[in-house]
Amino acid sequence: MKAFVVYKKGEAPKLSQDFPMPKQGNDNEILLNVKAAAIKNLDIARASGNHYSLNFDDKQAKIVGTDAVGTLRDGSVVYAMGLNGTLAEKVWVNKNTVVPVPDNLDVATAASLPNAAMGSALALLFRAKMQTNEVVLINGATGTTGQMAVQLAKNYGAKKIIATGRNELVLNELKKYGANIIDLKQDEEKIVKSLVEIHKENPIDIVIDYLWGRPAELIFSALKSKGTYTHKTRFVTVGAMANNLINLDSGLLRSTDIQLLGSGLGTWTPEEVETFYNTILPTLFENASKGELKIITNSISIDEIELYWNKKLDNNKRLVVLV
Repeated sequence: MKAFVVYKKGEAPKLSQDFPMPKQGNDNEILLNVKAAAIKNLDIARASGNHYSLNFDDKQAKIVGTDAVGTLRDGSVVYAMGLNGTLAEKVWVNKNTVVPVPDNLDVATAASLPNAAMGSALALLFRAKMQTNEVVLINGATGTTGQMAVQLAKNYGAKKIIATGRNELVLNELKKYGANIIDLKQDEEKIVKSLVEIHKENPIDIVIDYLWGRPAELIFSALKSKGTYTHKTRFVTVGAMANNLINLDSGLLRSTDIQLLGSGLGTWTPEEVETFYNTILPTLFENASKGELKIITNSISIDEIELYWNKKLDNNKRLVVLV
């Protein structure tokens, strides 16, 4: 079967025309005929063997990909998490992660939405424990997951949304969701000044951060107190697109009522993950099928995948491989 495969750590994946079908591991696995699979930062990191969730074994070739949309034996179209990679014609998936896809939702959107939703909905609802009428800052809002976070923050009843990013076109698009935008390309002093003014007028309750690095340092600088009691802010880091490391002043944590959290694999309880698949994701699929939730995609065939691997798309579109 066709499959996109990593043969050795550090090497780019390659398209195989006759990769052997992985064997079923147990009765909890069901066969999925793949129709579409999105390529995400998670997939790229895991393919390189450098993601924190993966111990790479050089002795065995690995199919790339974590999730997909396809058909089951009865013909029903579903989304599911793969067990042995998903960028292939047929894969084994965990039946506990199977979510039906609405008839009027295209497979590219259905394949793209779950990862973005997991990186935003779980951060907002389970890590930040967002309540209605709270002020939410999305740091790195122009990426696919950041754009999803802005939409969900609005849907979950945010009082005010602040969106930061470097893509001016996407930032302006986010205004239609009521977001107040801050361009990270401007002078750092202006960025901090804008954040300080916003925080003074409408204290920031939640920061959902996809960048870390210097942009996170600027936010911490804006939130830092000078010795008087501060409004409590929950800072949730989800990604590190700017840098994996920051300089964090101990004085910040001692002078500011800030709660520093992470959201990702290893932070979600089994019950929360079950809620995501059973309740949250089906609702988001329905919202997307009605046009109430948007995600921008760019579809290619599996035969084109090597040309697009690691390629940055315009306006941070999600790349989707149609199999």
